[in-house]
Amino acid sequence: MKKSAVVIFPGRGTYGKDELGYLTRHHADKAAFIKGVDDWRASQNREPVSALDNAKAYSAAKHASSINASALIYSCALADFAAINRDEFDIVAVCGNSLGWYLTLAGAGAVNSANAIRLVDTMGSLMESQGKGGQLIYPFVGEDWRESKANLKAISDAVHAGRTEGEAYLSIRLGGMAVLAGDEAGMAAMERVLPKAEERYPFRLARHAAFHTPMLAHVSDAAFNTMSADLFEAPALPMIDGRGAIWSPHSTDLDALYDYTFGHQIVETYDFSKSIEIAIKEFAPDKLILAGPGATLGAPIAQELIRWNWMGLSSKTDFSAMQKKDPFLIAMGREDQRALAV
Repeated sequence: MKKSAVVIFPGRGTYGKDELGYLTRHHADKAAFIKGVDDWRASQNREPVSALDNAKAYSAAKHASSINASALIYSCALADFAAINRDEFDIVAVCGNSLGWYLTLAGAGAVNSANAIRLVDTMGSLMESQGKGGQLIYPFVGEDWRESKANLKAISDAVHAGRTEGEAYLSIRLGGMAVLAGDEAGMAAMERVLPKAEERYPFRLARHAAFHTPMLAHVSDAAFNTMSADLFEAPALPMIDGRGAIWSPHSTDLDALYDYTFGHQIVETYDFSKSIEIAIKEFAPDKLILAGPGATLGAPIAQELIRWNWMGLSSKTDFSAMQKKDPFLIAMGREDQRALAV
């Protein structure tokens, strides 16, 4: 009997130096798919993802730039999605974080493969050329992954301080992490107010703009002007967006999907936490499968499971014990778990 699974797509920052060669290692059998991505990139005078993936060394300036990272992560994640063993798993829904929403659209079939790389690459280009502001991360939770009232207050105080001196917003609710964004004045104020946590937070994210905030309204306008509603079609699988709303195969309003993707999704908080909550509560899957590259979303997903006491989980220790015994969360970017999904 098949196991039901919700597939989760990653966002920016998941293709690092350890992921170099990911397509070559895992997807030598998907030459046609990768060629399709490379052909689109060539038509836009951009470096092929195959060349980026096969580079001799990882370069943050090259591989982590919006113009390249988006296409690389898309290629790895959608190739992973295609590699999931459909004889073993019944995929009941898909969701993702930030950039992962565009990958969700592709995985669910709400955009076809030709339009998917166009969408991902165009948005990557717009963010590269027009993105402004920055992001930092700070935990909602303590080191045991339980919600911390002190941290919640610190985050609230920091955003208030940031707004008195500049612009500051909650960009992404990422499990046990708050991704905060703003202009330089707002970011500096938040960094000054937030107490040091776990010896590394607040931590500013390199090469990230103020995604999912009103600061990128001009990017939203550019996206609407660049792409039309006929990009979309009815999804073949339910999709959970960055509000926790479900887009079903037989009831999706394509105009509303267009408006959400290039409107709300760009300028308002992306609630990845809510999407995981909806995934487990509405679909009650036997497994969660996190597509690669990387596995950095593992901790935020686990923190959200702990928040809802899913399967009796109440701490980081509980989650680690479950994963060692019988993983509920399968991360395809981890060599020790990949074989469980493919």
